[in-house]
Amino acid sequence: MLTFNPKYFLLTIILFLIEVVIALYVHDNFVRPYLGDFLVVILMYCFLKSFLKLSVWKAAILVWLFSFCIEGMQYLNVIGILGLEQSKIARTIIGHSFSWMDLFAYTAGMVTVVLTEQFFSKQQRLD
Repeated sequence: MLTFNPKYFLLTIILFLIEVVIALYVHDNFVRPYLGDFLVVILMYCFLKSFLKLSVWKAAILVWLFSFCIEGMQYLNVIGILGLEQSKIARTIIGHSFSWMDLFAYTAGMVTVVLTEQFFSKQQRLD
């Protein structure tokens, strides 16, 4: 089950760098909140696939469920309950505001992953 996949690891690094650039330099109402959430689930998927030999579906569902759990913690105000409102790290990791659009962005990211993986697996079979 443990493995190292350099292709997914390289994608993880690239997506992480894109996310950092978005977090540091983009302060708009679309790219940062929606494209950032769309990309973060793809980043988590690639990270998972970098080290674990999982099927596309299993990895995608795990990441999707994890992202929904994080959003659920935002809905329940876990940051406030734990008294971590002043913690920049906690607010960055867990977030601080629930949004239905975030759930949509996570789902769109995972659908993109599954469709992309299916496309490339078909391409490899044709070669």
